Amino acid sequence: MKILVCVDGSEQSKKALEEAALIAEGCKASEVALIHVYEPRIDMFYSYEGITPEQMDLFREMRENQKKEAEKILSEALKFLEGKNLKTRTILKEGHPSRTIVEVAREEGFDMIVLGSRGLGGLKRLFLGSVSNAVLQEAHEGSVLIVK
Repeated sequence: MKILVCVDGSEQSKKALEEAALIAEGCKASEVALIHVYEPRIDMFYSYEGITPEQMDLFREMRENQKKEAEKILSEALKFLEGKNLKTRTILKEGHPSRTIVEVAREEGFDMIVLGSRGLGGLKRLFLGSVSNAVLQEAHEGSVLIVK
């Protein structure tokens, strides 16, 4: 069994990682891959005509900071799995989160996607987070486990 675990540094994704580790150990998974997808904040730079060199420099800096933060999140998640006798790897992608997660899972033949739900109170509790809901709707192969 190949398990793809979505991590974003939130408490919900930490719970999803813990649950995925239990499942992977229990079924002796052949692989556990940790994925983080970040979406560049490019839209604000294209909403104005004539982007200045300073604005492009700022965009590049923001993008690099996003990538560094994503690498840190993946590194911390990988540390959690150390010593669990699991074959692990990390996947860092830039793009639309739900589409990219589903695409990677399909292309690489993952049997299960594990991700956290969004923890909200009140009426919003009835709804899943936008990424988890989209993955649940778009993934047509394998299983999707959403952890609260």
